[in-house]
Amino acid sequence: MQSSSSGNERNRGKNPGDDKLFGTARMQTRLKSAVDDLSLLLSRGYPPRSSLALVGNRHRLNIRQQKAVQGMSAADSQVTQRTKCSLPLQALAGKEVNIDGFNVLILLESLLSGAYIFKGVDGFYRDLSSVHGSYKRVKQTSQAIEFVSEFHKQAGLEKIHWYFDKPVSNSGRLKQWIEETAQQQHFNWEVTLSYAPDKDIAASSAIAITSDAWVLDNVKQNFNLIGYAVSILNPASVFNPDS
Repeated sequence: MQSSSSGNERNRGKNPGDDKLFGTARMQTRLKSAVDDLSLLLSRGYPPRSSLALVGNRHRLNIRQQKAVQGMSAADSQVTQRTKCSLPLQALAGKEVNIDGFNVLILLESLLSGAYIFKGVDGFYRDLSSVHGSYKRVKQTSQAIEFVSEFHKQAGLEKIHWYFDKPVSNSGRLKQWIEETAQQQHFNWEVTLSYAPDKDIAASSAIAITSDAWVLDNVKQNFNLIGYAVSILNPASVFNPDS
């Protein structure tokens, strides 16, 4: 995909106020405690929604902070299962992977733009962006796809199968961009627009690349691409509840 020279491209970036919500030492301590509390409740089988509300009230967290805590938290059994299914980079040579398109692409855009991303207790990263029925290309989109291209080479993959939500506007245009990149670089890439990409990925025997909790809990093998990206790019805007 060719980089655009347009000056009106959006930037994924931080939201105004995010440094205050996530960047101070005092707030980070409060958020880490909230992640511990929520993970404990989930491990004991309490309902996720009511548990999050309880933890959010206890630690006086707003909706955005609660969303971050939710993304970082998981039950012990989930952490064990997701870790057990995770593969190292060297195990990917000659294999096919399924990429949860919007999940991975937006996370990479966030990472490349300096927006906050959050390391979960399961080792997977989440952000606070969402599609809301429409996807718009940002300044970091080309970089994100180029990163996947380099990952394809480094891992020695046989094939990448991208899955995107068909109802999301601009998914067709994004499909075309990715297919053009594959053609230019002679990659074996397939792009599918699906009404249920999560279920398609879960039903496949290929290695899943996603940070979506439901998908991770329903696939046999996964690779933590965003964790790999963090290890290479070493960004300053990563929130790690273990640090």
